[in-house]
Amino acid sequence: MENMGQFLPFILMFVVIYFFMIAPQMKRAKKEKKFAAELKRGDKIVTKSGLHGKILELGEKDNTCIIETMSGKIKFERSAISMEMSNALNAPAKAK
Repeated sequence: MENMGQFLPFILMFVVIYFFMIAPQMKRAKKEKKFAAELKRGDKIVTKSGLHGKILELGEKDNTCIIETMSGKIKFERSAISMEMSNALNAPAKAK
């Protein structure tokens, strides 16, 4: 029983680290994976590097997509897409 008291601070530190760092990161990764799976043709998007475009094709086998920009077509990984702008552009403005 005395040995258990020595390990209690380490166990508590692990629990705190799990709930404040590991669990939110896992939740964020799950949300990003769901977002990438729900992309569809015609969505206006922004990549993580800031490139704006519209999805022309979605590759099912290689997890890529072809994006049309003002300078032409570019092939990207789905994971490189940061956000979908179609709904954000059409949403009504919120009153302050």
